[in-house]
Amino acid sequence: MLNSMDIFFKNKTRLTNFFTTLLLLTAISVLSYNNPEKKGEQVLFKTDIAKDATPTVVARLLNANANPISEIKFEKGTYHFYPDKGFEKYCYISNHGDLMVKTPFPIFNMKDLTIDGQGSTFIFHGIIIPFLVDESKNITVKNLSIDWHEPFHSEGLIVAIDEKNKTFDMQISDEYPYEIRNNQIYFIKEYYEHNLGQSILFDPVRKAVTYNTQAYTSISTMERNSIKNNLDKIKYKYEHDNRAPEFKNIGTENRLIIEQVKPGLVRVYNHKKEMPPVGMILTMKGEQGINRVSPAFRVTHTNGFNATNVNIHHAGGMGIIAENSADLILDNFNITPSHGRMVSTTADATHFVGCRGKVVLKNCTFNNQLDDAMNVHGTYQKIVDILDDYSIGVRMMHHQQLGFVIGHENDNIGFVRLHNSFFPYNKATIKKTEYLNNRYQIITFNEKLPTDLKTGDLIENLDGYPDLLVQNCNIGNNRARGLLISNPLNTVIENNVFNTEMEAILVPVESGYWFESGNAANLIIRNNEFKDCQYGGHDRGVIRFVTDDDNENIAFKNIEISNNIFNQFDNLILEISNTDGLKFTGNTITNSGTFPMLHPINPALKIKHSKNILFKNNTYKGKANTVLETKEGMKKLNFN
Repeated sequence: MLNSMDIFFKNKTRLTNFFTTLLLLTAISVLSYNNPEKKGEQVLFKTDIAKDATPTVVARLLNANANPISEIKFEKGTYHFYPDKGFEKYCYISNHGDLMVKTPFPIFNMKDLTIDGQGSTFIFHGIIIPFLVDESKNITVKNLSIDWHEPFHSEGLIVAIDEKNKTFDMQISDEYPYEIRNNQIYFIKEYYEHNLGQSILFDPVRKAVTYNTQAYTSISTMERNSIKNNLDKIKYKYEHDNRAPEFKNIGTENRLIIEQVKPGLVRVYNHKKEMPPVGMILTMKGEQGINRVSPAFRVTHTNGFNATNVNIHHAGGMGIIAENSADLILDNFNITPSHGRMVSTTADATHFVGCRGKVVLKNCTFNNQLDDAMNVHGTYQKIVDILDDYSIGVRMMHHQQLGFVIGHENDNIGFVRLHNSFFPYNKATIKKTEYLNNRYQIITFNEKLPTDLKTGDLIENLDGYPDLLVQNCNIGNNRARGLLISNPLNTVIENNVFNTEMEAILVPVESGYWFESGNAANLIIRNNEFKDCQYGGHDRGVIRFVTDDDNENIAFKNIEISNNIFNQFDNLILEISNTDGLKFTGNTITNSGTFPMLHPINPALKIKHSKNILFKNNTYKGKANTVLETKEGMKKLNFN
């Protein structure tokens, strides 16, 4: 029989065990509370959804908060995506139109997600953004191809010209349905239409932009109108943007008259440039400002984005537009046309605005897009109000910057007065940003504002630039430039091949139209091959450093251009201005003879408003009568 002491100790043991278990459970509970995330599941989509995969994909992604996903795989096949059942969201998209868009991949507030197409092709229909990524972390998309069932541009073959009457005839295939309204042509797509608008010629033999296309295009669609009444009485209290869609047609009218000769054959009247050559293909994408509606990838406020083994054959805008994001790596990310089309994306292949951390493009091909292969920059915004000692009101200057938030809490903001210097004269850190509307925001700083701050000054985010690498890429056959670099941190451009209609590499300070901030420093361009760039007709260098403001202030610093091969049909290779510290060493320049020279009187190198320039161990076998030309007043330079 147990005595009272035995009972006490036995009960004490039970109590001890009970409290030990309770403490253990509590600890587990606390750990679970502090680490609430559970590993996401792997999802496999099969080809039974291929006729319209949108609703199934959207439904699963919208359930990801309750039931996390770590990986989405697609059984290899061809999948169609329609906008009708896509997730809808209004988006302000840099360098695109702002609109209500739909997406089958709403990737919002997600982390550590991989989407693996396993070699699949995704075909999109109409106005839709395939991948919309926002406020996320460590997102990977790989092993898939993107295309559109009907492209956002149209193409017509030039089959006849009449120099006397200034007309040309254009054959339009059944791939591009059209109608003529009020003597204007409109191309009809699924969910979309466009007029002739912006245009450029392609050579179907070379499958590239036509040599000297500037002589023929853009087709001159508009002219000044002649009847106006009381327009001068309209007064705007605040600054307005004449390029914005709501103002851009004021004072203009259609210049062209288009008539159908027979089905599929149209005649174009009143083009004021030279008649386009017979046999060339005219590519048309509609009016500027409203013709960028469907980039393939839109990435915002995301840390860690990887795209690997991704092929984009078309998009109604850019291949990827990334804003206010960090650590973006594109590896074997390719932009190439399909189905015999001349055009891949209708705008830039890649574009990065206000991005930081690392931006890497490697082993990529960017061909036949209707704008640049890459653009990296920040954003200038104008100070329109000084509200108190700590706060300013700022205005987004270009209509395709609407809604852009310039920075995060504690970001360093530079105050810029470009006519005095291309570098900030002072800086402060953001305390908060109040978003009042898409064009006007109030920024409050942790520190007092500079005493010499003025309305009209600009601001830029000094932290919103990346360490940039472009490596082993093939860039060419496209309209416009190869790389636009406005990056004051560190940039390496190496082992690439360029064959671009305009500059292969343009390094600008741009403050008069797009308001794209950043002045390059610590830029290395090495071991690249430049083949017949600038064949479109512009009188510019293959590599060009330029500012909007014509002054002698230094904008670019610490530039190395080394061990590159320039095999050019024309003379001008390098155009440098406003630079302090440039080494041009070990480069080889030859004349290809591919095309007739467009600007034979040019030197090979033009230098102005610059200092500390070195030429060493270069080889010149070109045809310029003068190799090096410097602006009067500069220290004498020798080409070596």
